[in-house]
Amino acid sequence: MTLATKQEVKTLGNYAYSAIQKHSKKTIKWETAVKKDKDPEALHQMRVGMRRLRTAVTRFSPAVDLPKPASDKNIGKIARNLGNLRDLDVLKEILENLEQSHLPRKEQQSVQTALDALSEQRQEALVDVKSTLKNERYKSLKQTLKEWLEEPSYQPVAYLPIQEVLPDLLLPEISSFLLHPGWLIGTQVEEAEILIARDWDIQKVEQELATNGEILHSLRKQAKRLRYQMELFTDLYGESYTACLAEVKSIQEILGAMQDSVVLAQWLGDVLKSEIHSQLPTLASLLAENRYKLWQQWQPLQWRYLKSETRHGFHLTILHPA
Repeated sequence: MTLATKQEVKTLGNYAYSAIQKHSKKTIKWETAVKKDKDPEALHQMRVGMRRLRTAVTRFSPAVDLPKPASDKNIGKIARNLGNLRDLDVLKEILENLEQSHLPRKEQQSVQTALDALSEQRQEALVDVKSTLKNERYKSLKQTLKEWLEEPSYQPVAYLPIQEVLPDLLLPEISSFLLHPGWLIGTQVEEAEILIARDWDIQKVEQELATNGEILHSLRKQAKRLRYQMELFTDLYGESYTACLAEVKSIQEILGAMQDSVVLAQWLGDVLKSEIHSQLPTLASLLAENRYKLWQQWQPLQWRYLKSETRHGFHLTILHPA
């Protein structure tokens, strides 16, 4: 079943085609630069392109008929290899941006040892990425997308006007976001009322992150998925939608920065084969202070989205495209 990509009435199929075309093009655009490994921004852009392509393929799956090489599973495997290398670049950037001059000389030496170890790990990850971009899985993905874009095939629902089905497309992801258990980290429920702890010190926040940090990281990933999906439809909504999207992005970024700091501390402990607090006490304190500041940025957003009127308003916004 085929569907024209240009019609006066925009359909679900039109939006599916545009999204897959846009993110396929962006992903492939950065391939050569990633292989050359001259600029880490190329890897970042290709990884983002791959993630957004995966979102488009997954969320438009009721409308499109894509061959197996362009499946969510296959794209995910390729994206993970890119992600492993990008994660090391993020750690390197954080380490290099630290005010090392404020660290004792012994700690500066330990940081340099860690950077040397990171460089070795990065070389191994780079070999994996270059291998991934040469293997049959990636080649099949590119060829499949090229052929599909030349002659797209759709499911019957693709004929429906986008405004009629858009809320149904977005609301499941929004529900997963709003019902995520991460919203309740650092709270207590008393007589059906949610109370946020506002008097925690750094140590208490560190304890909570050690216990429940993975749940917050999961919420961050859910926020990212929702953001990518919402960004596909900004032209179909008004200002309230733009405001919701901006808050989702802020949640993703704050929780992401918190997680990056946690991962860095764990990675340093593994590389140096020592507790970070014993070998890098000054740096450990700086990282803990940074996480505490991020926690304080997170709490107002957490409180806002625990309110029923915020959640209700989010749903109303989605139900009424412009």
